[in-house]
Amino acid sequence: MTAIDLPFTLEVLIRLLDTPSPTGFTEDAVALVEAELRALGVTPVRTRKGALTWEVPGHRDGRKHVTFSGHVDTLGAMVKFIKRTGRVTLSALGGYDWATVEGEDVRLHTQSGRVITGTVVNIRQSTHVHGAALRTLQREQSVMEVRLDEPTGTADQTRALGIAVGDFVSFDARPRVTPSGYVKARHLDNKAAVAVFLGVTKALLEDAPAHTTAFHVTTYEEVGHGAATGIPPHTDELIAVDMAAVGENQQSSEHHVTLCVADSGGPYDHALGNRLRAASRHAGLELRVDLYPYYSSDGTAAWRAGGDYPVALIGPGVDASHAYERTHTDALTATGALMLAYVRVEG
Repeated sequence: MTAIDLPFTLEVLIRLLDTPSPTGFTEDAVALVEAELRALGVTPVRTRKGALTWEVPGHRDGRKHVTFSGHVDTLGAMVKFIKRTGRVTLSALGGYDWATVEGEDVRLHTQSGRVITGTVVNIRQSTHVHGAALRTLQREQSVMEVRLDEPTGTADQTRALGIAVGDFVSFDARPRVTPSGYVKARHLDNKAAVAVFLGVTKALLEDAPAHTTAFHVTTYEEVGHGAATGIPPHTDELIAVDMAAVGENQQSSEHHVTLCVADSGGPYDHALGNRLRAASRHAGLELRVDLYPYYSSDGTAAWRAGGDYPVALIGPGVDASHAYERTHTDALTATGALMLAYVRVEG
C-alpha cells in the first residue's frame, strides 16, 4: 500500500497538539498548518469563517472533485466567573465529562496576550480535608474551578492579572509517542486527521492523484457547525476524516482505519462508503466498519447546511475519546493509505 511520510506526519502532529486551539481560538493552529503547506509549495485559502482550504490538481482534472474535511478546533473552556477566592469557574466548549478534565493543567489566554497557567480542581479536592465527601462529589460544572499558578486570593487580584470573563482556556495536550508506536494526547480528535492531511498532501505532490483533491480544515466542529460553510463549491464527494471511537461493543481499533456508516445524524452515503471499501481492498487494507450512537461530524454539518453531494466518514481509531486519548501509528498510516488509494483510483 502507498504510505504517507510517517516521521513528517508525526512531527507535524506533535507541534499541532502543542498548539492550543479550543473552538473559537484556533488562529495559531491554522497558521501552523498554513506555514507547513507553504513549505510544501501549496498556497492555501482561508474562508471568512477562519477555515482553511487547499487543492492538489488531478491528472484527470474535471472528471471528479473529492474533498476531505477535518477539524483543527478542540475541546476547551472559557472563563465563566471570577470567584471571591480568586479562582475562576469554567464554561465548557464541546462535549466532555468534567471528570475527564479534573487535574488537568490549563492555559488561560488573556485579552492582552498574556498566558497564565493553572489546574482544573474541584471545590473539595483534598481528601485530608474532606474525606469521603471528595469521593462522592458529582463532577459537574458547578463544582469545578481553576487554581491559578499566580499569587491571588481575591477576585480583584485575579482581575489585576488580566483575567476576565470570556477568556479562552486550553487544556494541556501532553502529547507522547511511545517506543511501541502509540500516540497519547488530548485532542487527537481531530488533530490526528489534520496531520494526516499534510502527509497525504506531501505524497500527492510527489505523485499526482487521478482526481482533483481538496482539503478543508474547519474550526467549529466541536460545537456542531464547522463544515456548514466553506466546502469547495465544485465538490462531487465529501469524505469527513475524524477519529473512530474505540470502546466496548465497537469494531474500531487503534491499529486500523474505520469506515463509520452511521452516527447520531443517521446513515452516511452507502454508495460512497462502498467505493471506499473497494479502495481499501485494492490497497490491501483491513478496513473496520462501525456505527457511533453519540457522535456527529463535519459531514453531518455540511449535509444539514444543504450540501448536495454524497458524504462518508473515515478515520483512525482513537481510544478514550474526549479524554486523554490514544491511537497508534498503524491507524495514522492506514488512514493516509486509504485516502491516497481512493483519489488515485482511475474510475
